[in-house]
Amino acid sequence: MKIHYRHDRGREHLSSIATLTLGMILAAAGAVRSQPLQIAPGFPEPLSVSGVSGGPNNSGDCGFVAQGPNHVIEITQDLPYWRIAVQTAGAPSLMIQGPRGRFCVLPASAAAGNVEFSGYGDKGTYIIFVGDRAQGQHPYSLSITQQRK
Repeated sequence: MKIHYRHDRGREHLSSIATLTLGMILAAAGAVRSQPLQIAPGFPEPLSVSGVSGGPNNSGDCGFVAQGPNHVIEITQDLPYWRIAVQTAGAPSLMIQGPRGRFCVLPASAAAGNVEFSGYGDKGTYIIFVGDRAQGQHPYSLSITQQRK
């Protein structure tokens, strides 16, 4: 049995609102309709997916992105190391929202068409947008590996 104290009621209400809002955002993005890509240590490598970069929404610091995420990845067990690499034309960016916050990854040089994110992979859900800083839209290939370069 859970005892509710008067000062807890506001927190519960905010928690319900936050859960409902997140559900609406993910439903609009299509993430609820399709299962996230699940990976754990030892997954078959490289894991490759593709799509189209960019979109109508200006993210501010990470270029223009689609209305919903390009990919949702769920890491079911911590990964000691993982690397996400995107190859595309245009001016790509990679925006990732994960357990440790939001990251914007830009290419090493303005002329590069490749973007990479690597490091320790905490267990959790990662929402990935493949953006374009020049408001373009280009086919891309995204690969995920546990191998270091």
